[in-house]
Amino acid sequence: MVSFHPLDPLSADEFTAVADLLRSAHQVESPGWRYTSIELVEPSKDEVAAFDADGVVPERTVVATVLDRAANATYQGRVSLTSGEVLSWTHIPGVQPNFTVDEWLEADEMLRAHPDVIAALAKRGVTDMSLVFMDAWTYGKAVMPEQYRDRRLGWVDAWVKAAPGANGYAGPVNGFHPIIDMNTMELLEIQETFSVDRPEVMGEYVPQHVPERIRNASTRGKLEPLEITQPDGPSFTLDGNLLQWQNWSLRVGFNWREGMTLHAITYNDNGNVRSIANRLSFAEMMVPYRDHCVDHYRRTAFDIGEWGLGFMTTSLELGCDCLGEIRYLDAALHNSKGEPYTIKNAVCIHEEDNAVLWKHVDHHDGAEVRRMRRLTVSFHVTVANYEYLTYWRFYQDGNIECEVRATGIMVVSHFPEGQAHPSGTLVDQRTYAPYHQHFLVARMDLDVDGTENTVYASETEILPTGPDNPYGLSLRQRNTALRTESEGKQDMNFATQRAWKVVNDNKTNGLGTNPAYKLVPGGAFPAMFDPESPILARCRAIEHTLWVTPNRPDERWPAGEFVTQSAQDTGLAEWTKANRNIENTDVVLWYVFGIHHITRPEDWPIMPVDTVSFWLKPVGFFDRNPSLDVAPTPKTGGACCHGES
Repeated sequence: MVSFHPLDPLSADEFTAVADLLRSAHQVESPGWRYTSIELVEPSKDEVAAFDADGVVPERTVVATVLDRAANATYQGRVSLTSGEVLSWTHIPGVQPNFTVDEWLEADEMLRAHPDVIAALAKRGVTDMSLVFMDAWTYGKAVMPEQYRDRRLGWVDAWVKAAPGANGYAGPVNGFHPIIDMNTMELLEIQETFSVDRPEVMGEYVPQHVPERIRNASTRGKLEPLEITQPDGPSFTLDGNLLQWQNWSLRVGFNWREGMTLHAITYNDNGNVRSIANRLSFAEMMVPYRDHCVDHYRRTAFDIGEWGLGFMTTSLELGCDCLGEIRYLDAALHNSKGEPYTIKNAVCIHEEDNAVLWKHVDHHDGAEVRRMRRLTVSFHVTVANYEYLTYWRFYQDGNIECEVRATGIMVVSHFPEGQAHPSGTLVDQRTYAPYHQHFLVARMDLDVDGTENTVYASETEILPTGPDNPYGLSLRQRNTALRTESEGKQDMNFATQRAWKVVNDNKTNGLGTNPAYKLVPGGAFPAMFDPESPILARCRAIEHTLWVTPNRPDERWPAGEFVTQSAQDTGLAEWTKANRNIENTDVVLWYVFGIHHITRPEDWPIMPVDTVSFWLKPVGFFDRNPSLDVAPTPKTGGACCHGES
């Protein structure tokens, strides 16, 4: 039975209601206005607790960010869906909201029909405009043309396919970048800096476009069918957005900016339902291209703040994206007119076998083996040329894993014979892929056995050889409480195997120690920017692996709420200047990880997934291995997994 919960994502009817209210109250209507985002104001922890305990329904409130195109002015309307009224209407000067999918499509359509673009491409030998597409990017303030700084500006790449249906990103038109006003869809100028004769490349991945000589060269044997079946259905239950499995309980959310979000994560510890995390999500993704050439120096994307992972989410297909006994959740979103639409199969939920959970073979009594089962909740996004595949996995031993896989097509440039390309890798004939970095910021509101937690830096020390350690063998663990935001700015340290424990110092386990969950880092790397770089100034969050802040409902975006055309970070770097207390309080962890992409020929013409992950692991949260009660796998042939059988 599906029941309403205040953390449920906005529905199609609710998007329509918001647009109707703002149309009536403030004449917000297409084409003069764009809805760049409509988002639920999530209820507080106290409000959710009151609903769960007593059914007290909090006010259903929404914030809509809208753009007056003629005035290039940004407004936010706060709307009560409960009372059906606009609570506030605020002009926010000097900012640009996120770009929309509609703008991206309209820019491509306008440019491909523009006579100046057609004429300029014809001079380069490009005459079939049906093979051309235009890829609009946002600007950072530091690299914008001075004369256009008061506009909503897009700079554009042009690409030419070799044939209909061929790889759109295999044919760059180098040195060719239209600059457009995204509000008026006006071509302001075409920046032409150089041209390059297109080399003979093999940039195709769709089978009918891959040359026969390559297709026929394959020596792979046939893959026999691999079927994953659960005749009695999956072991989890899904009631609306409430997901329960093997002692775990959580709610799945969704919004335009973060895409999938996870809420109210608890573990039933032998009848004691214990909180672990209030909310898990990705709050920003910064992708700077580390090549100073004219085609790439402007290329820094904020895929979450500038575009929105929710808007970029794609529908998943059984047997292609997901395998097994799948349950899906659809997602409702809106276009720039405020009209709702549905992303079918936006979130995939399924169980996976993951080899052995624990095992021991006793010399006399034989083997005890338990197979590992995990619950995976995932969604996929396509941001122009790249795909990001996100998986949150929950394990029977209390572990939580976050894994991100990047695939898709690298940006490439052609270059003249003999020219150097020091900031990229040769991937095809006279074609290189620039180095770049994918910084992801995970925002984790952990509530380990309650909201009052302290984060400790946990490091391993080598004890010096001496009378108490004559062989130089001993190691010691040092746990240092992080008490202020300045102490909460932390970096990776391979030499000490630094990790971070979120500890509830107010409670003890059966062993007399404090329950904790440990953030085990993975996929972390340094920013590698000059401290004075204007690109770094837009997102200081990437200067550290971890930031710890007190939980504040208005502090959600690590580079600030409005990153489109930004010059300075207004997020973590600003908030933490107050150096607030983070000891024994409600804390948020901001973990910075991702992919340091030194490009390879093997990443071309389509990139095999590059996988990074980190873990949240219980440390003293349980008194012993919580998976001792996992049942043996039924015998399917050969020796049994259970010694007594």
